Amino acid sequence: MAERISPLAERRVALSGGAAFIWSIAFAALNFYWALGGTAGSATIGQAITDLANDPAFTIILWVTAVMKALLGLLALVLIRPPVRRIPRRVVLTFGWAAGIGMVLYGGASFIQHALMLTGAVHLPDGLGVTAARWHLALWDPWWLLGGILFVAVTWFAARMDGQGNF
Repeated sequence: MAERISPLAERRVALSGGAAFIWSIAFAALNFYWALGGTAGSATIGQAITDLANDPAFTIILWVTAVMKALLGLLALVLIRPPVRRIPRRVVLTFGWAAGIGMVLYGGASFIQHALMLTGAVHLPDGLGVTAARWHLALWDPWWLLGGILFVAVTWFAARMDGQGNF
């Protein structure tokens, strides 16, 4: 028989899941803002991307990514408080691991790539530029890494619980 989750473990699960949820919703909100035509912060992502701001296809991409990031927030909540057993636990955990590991790999690879670009070891595309590359290195790449770490953490805790919040 499983033991009831300890208060410390319960706090860790809640904090990691809550932080992953907040990370996802904040990221989604930025995409929703840009999809609605907002421009603040767009200079941090590169001229080639900001040039697409009025392209209807790019706007659709912004909407889709915003929804996907919001769904990541729901995944974080499902990981810490499983709903009625409509979704198999293994599926939820697989999505959690895939999201977390995928974001860590993406953020880490991007960080290395942008660092190499800024040192001159790798060509810096004109569409990115030095300013945006610095923003990626200082903000966006660590942001992706943070999201990945949060999802790995909440999935790790969730994998150790049964469907009723027990270890």
